[in-house]
Amino acid sequence: MKTEIICSGFGGQGALTIGKFLAKSGMGEGLNVSWLPSYGPEMRGGTANVSAIISDKPIASPLVTYPDILVALNQPSIDKFGPNIKKNGILIANSDMCPHGIKRDDITVIEAPMNEIASEIGSMKVLNMVAIGIVIGKTNIIKYETLEKDLTNFLKKKNPELLKANLIAIKKGIDIGKK
Repeated sequence: MKTEIICSGFGGQGALTIGKFLAKSGMGEGLNVSWLPSYGPEMRGGTANVSAIISDKPIASPLVTYPDILVALNQPSIDKFGPNIKKNGILIANSDMCPHGIKRDDITVIEAPMNEIASEIGSMKVLNMVAIGIVIGKTNIIKYETLEKDLTNFLKKKNPELLKANLIAIKKGIDIGKK
């Protein structure tokens, strides 16, 4: 099992965090992982993306050119990385920010109104956790319990309210991914 992922969006949407927590949880489950962020000097508001690989075998290179999964939080991410998604791969798109989607019939496309869902939960900071939930619900690449433990360790003392909102967002995403 080897899954190559690109998560991309505007700086501040949490694309890098998606890859970070997928890789951290994969490592916690004894898998080999890599996490390679890329962002412009403007960061917040500029384009940011991360390549993450989760594998049961050693990883030769952290570079991802043809992802199995693309998490696109905005349309420029689909425009840039969508054509390179592997055949039978998965596109997870934030339908609130991806008005044109992609014209491919050889991949699975999951669209979800992530901005709307995050707003309903009460914080735009959880938009990325909706996306990570969709990844888990669709692929079972990592276990929810591992991610919950990692997030709890990270946020329990720092921001317990955000932790609660993140867990709600992940569960909503998992439900979307399972459909």
